[in-house]
Amino acid sequence: MNSYLNKVLAIVGKDVTSELRSREVISSMFVFALLVIVIFNFAFELRVENKEAVAPGVLWVAIIFAGMLGLNRSFINEKDRGCMEGLLLCPVDRSAIYMGKLAGNLIFMLAMEAIILPVFAAFFNLPMFTPRLLLIVLLGTVGFVAVGTLFSAVAVHTRAQEIMLPILLLPVTVPVLVAAVKATGDLLSSTPPTTEGPWLGVLVGFDVIFFTAAFLTFEYVFQE
Repeated sequence: MNSYLNKVLAIVGKDVTSELRSREVISSMFVFALLVIVIFNFAFELRVENKEAVAPGVLWVAIIFAGMLGLNRSFINEKDRGCMEGLLLCPVDRSAIYMGKLAGNLIFMLAMEAIILPVFAAFFNLPMFTPRLLLIVLLGTVGFVAVGTLFSAVAVHTRAQEIMLPILLLPVTVPVLVAAVKATGDLLSSTPPTTEGPWLGVLVGFDVIFFTAAFLTFEYVFQE
């Protein structure tokens, strides 16, 4: 177990170190998410009186599409730099590569969300730092990244990997996106939430099922 964790941490450390040097992924994710929030804020300020009704959708559109940029770069960097063969030849279990990439992508997305949430709260004047809302954001992000890391490994071997990833990923992640938006809307609503529990259950169930499926199938998809 210690050897397995060391291999996972080595992959995470490589990705984090590379990102700290280039700052390509987090900066692009942050700029895209900020642009989405700013555009929607000024658009809805003129047309929508109740921001609580549209804020959950705006938040998750910003998170998901910004996260897509980070997931697209997850394996493309290895392929562009000729490191993909090195990963394939490493004498490690392929699941360790998946866990390392999953942890790295999750760190990048959580870092982006830590910057975006205060900006979102300032623009929409909504309480974004309640424990329940942070739990919903975490569960939604984990489910999205778990599936996105798997499909990123599939898309990197195609010619149009930037286009293929959204085509593969978005239909599969519909349950987690709907549940995250609904649960967020219930918490931000001025009326007491009545359906938060079931939507949280959907998020937890999605995370467990799809993480397990991605963990078990990564060995077969991460190959030429």
